[in-house]
Amino acid sequence: MKSLKIAILDMYNNFPNEGMRCILQLVRRAQETSHVSLSYDVFNVRANTELPDLSYDIYISSGGPGSPLPSDEAWEKPYFALIDGLFAWNQAQARKKYVFLICHSFQLVGRHFEIGLLSKRKSTSFGIFPMHRTEAGQTDPLLRTLPEPFYSVDSRDYQITEPNEARLQELGIEILAMEKERPHVPLDRALMALRFTPEIFGTQFHPEADGEGMLRHFQTDEKREQIIANHGEAKYEEMVRLLQDPNTIELTESIIIPTFLQQAVAALEPLAAEQQPAGVTF
Repeated sequence: MKSLKIAILDMYNNFPNEGMRCILQLVRRAQETSHVSLSYDVFNVRANTELPDLSYDIYISSGGPGSPLPSDEAWEKPYFALIDGLFAWNQAQARKKYVFLICHSFQLVGRHFEIGLLSKRKSTSFGIFPMHRTEAGQTDPLLRTLPEPFYSVDSRDYQITEPNEARLQELGIEILAMEKERPHVPLDRALMALRFTPEIFGTQFHPEADGEGMLRHFQTDEKREQIIANHGEAKYEEMVRLLQDPNTIELTESIIIPTFLQQAVAALEPLAAEQQPAGVTF
């Protein structure tokens, strides 16, 4: 059986981050545990305008800093051309492409398909927060085994609210999770997870974030001082407490992207086997 190819789209624009470490960690774990050979390539999209072609089987597009609003940066048109190409491919071909969109990528694709109002938040959302599944989210293959609510890292200045119901229905997109309930705040709740198609999934939060690694990172003097300066000591202590709880982001990290990769491999495996020459055995 030929190797299944994974394209990792680095959207961090060379900004220091934990997201790429976590994504690569999950992909390498999948390589170690999968009975199907998996290979991957990383594309530095925003800094170097590097983009994969349509020869890959699985695409993971990362979070990243900065504004998801329209710009004239060189990477933007080819990025959306790739997104359109992936959706078009899946509409026409039996062998599907599997796509996972995280945070910044989620916002970009949400804007591209006009699924709701993309706007800047009144203040930065930063921390480990509860995510609430919708009725569709309770049965979705990637979320159904998580508790209600489940927890994940949320780090963003922008949001998608006011879902365009007509557009969602037209495209067949399901809302799977919403922002934490804030009854004392008269603001719309942001969309936190979408099932774009059976093969294409997106989250506003960071399901790749790992408890142990993030805890080490946050306990360095530099990061601790940065968080306290920007968000206060109470926020820092709360994040450290939740990072130590195995039922919060550690659980989310162990389920969502690993299940996505497992399901993609399971769907693509028989199609990959069909491409082998007759007489090949394993």
